[in-house]
Amino acid sequence: MNTQDTHDAYEEALDYLYGAIDLEQKRLDRYAANKLDQTRPRRLMDALQAPHEQFPAIHIAGTKGKGSVAAMCASALRAAGLKVGLYTSPHMVDFRERVRILTPTDDEGLIDKPAFVRMMNRIRHAETVVPGITWFEIMTAVAFLYFAEQGVDVAVVEVGLGGRLDATNVLAPLVSVITSLSLDHTYFLGNTLSEIAYEKGGIIKPGIPVVTAPQAPAALTRLEQIAQERNAPLCVVGRDYTYTPLWHGPHGQEIEVTRPQTPQQSEAIWRLRLALAGAHQQENAAVALAALQTVQPHFPTLTEAAIVEGMATVVWHGRLQILHEAANAPTILADCAHNEDSAAKLRQALRDEYTYDRLHLIFGISADKDAMGMMHHLFDLADRVIATQSTHPRAATPAELLQVATTLGYDQVETAVNVATAVRHAWETAGPHDLICITGSIFIVGDLLNQWDTLQSQLMQP
Repeated sequence: MNTQDTHDAYEEALDYLYGAIDLEQKRLDRYAANKLDQTRPRRLMDALQAPHEQFPAIHIAGTKGKGSVAAMCASALRAAGLKVGLYTSPHMVDFRERVRILTPTDDEGLIDKPAFVRMMNRIRHAETVVPGITWFEIMTAVAFLYFAEQGVDVAVVEVGLGGRLDATNVLAPLVSVITSLSLDHTYFLGNTLSEIAYEKGGIIKPGIPVVTAPQAPAALTRLEQIAQERNAPLCVVGRDYTYTPLWHGPHGQEIEVTRPQTPQQSEAIWRLRLALAGAHQQENAAVALAALQTVQPHFPTLTEAAIVEGMATVVWHGRLQILHEAANAPTILADCAHNEDSAAKLRQALRDEYTYDRLHLIFGISADKDAMGMMHHLFDLADRVIATQSTHPRAATPAELLQVATTLGYDQVETAVNVATAVRHAWETAGPHDLICITGSIFIVGDLLNQWDTLQSQLMQP
């Protein structure tokens, strides 16, 4: 196939993908079986000869931290010399970021366009017997087909939304992982932590070990009930693994993780240097370590040295990511804080990890988020706030954000039509020791990263 034919086939495959129902682009009023066909993902996998059964997996759900935990696990497994499939969502710049294969010589590994076309052709054929498949179901099938075709040693798979009804829940993994739970997508998942834990805990399988982050009592009680009902051994970080910070800074940190002695195992202590900043990454690292220790018997090369290397070299864009730092210019920081809990964590990081004269906050969120809660955590830290919006269909408009901010008493908030304009406005008045922080959603940060090279060259012009 020549270059033009490849391009045409790729564009045709994209047209088919984006013609599917995309539940990420619109809001469902309740996450329930009558909104999503619970049987369709498995029927689709059956029509594709069950690619999800051709590799072992780590399956990760949660409200916050699941992407970071996935990246940490994948980085450690890669450092162990394994060929690792990594499936995450949403993407920031290119949808192919969702489907990656990491090897000891390649830590990017985006699915290539010819492979994407091959996978899509198989899925289009399968849709003749499994009609109505959604955008995320297609992407999940693409990932699993690609991982099977490429013969990955292990896949690290992040749940899209919820867990119980998610397309990824066809997996029978080596370990199920549940990161920190908080109220988010309440219209989808329920209005209480117990309800949310029920949906996330839907990934727990009979007899398969579970690792959970520390949870609020209501959430932990529900997860314990599900694990007990399904005879799934449950490991709780904060109880079965504890962690202590040793030092921290804007470019990373170090922690000590301890697994206390039990009748079944001896005490173990790990000292981990983390490439990711922010106190919340300490918990994520402990969760990732517990998951890796659970699967270690299946992968003899997953040694302590490999885990240490993986944690120290993990890359996860948009999480307290410093995009620009120089002695004679403002620092530019991007973070995908997307709900009240993550806004609180960002607030802590802005106070504890960064030194600056003035904080310029660029803020844009999806319309279904708790704007008041997020503003409460962040706006009073800032010397200047610019409200903006991403190109995502669910984005709240700057005018809507301004109205909420005014209601809360923040009457000096500015607006900008898009994130690039907002960054330029902030840069024009920021001093060399100021911090410009862009946050509010993964879509805001994605818009920024998508045009960062061009924007950076404009900002740096004399």
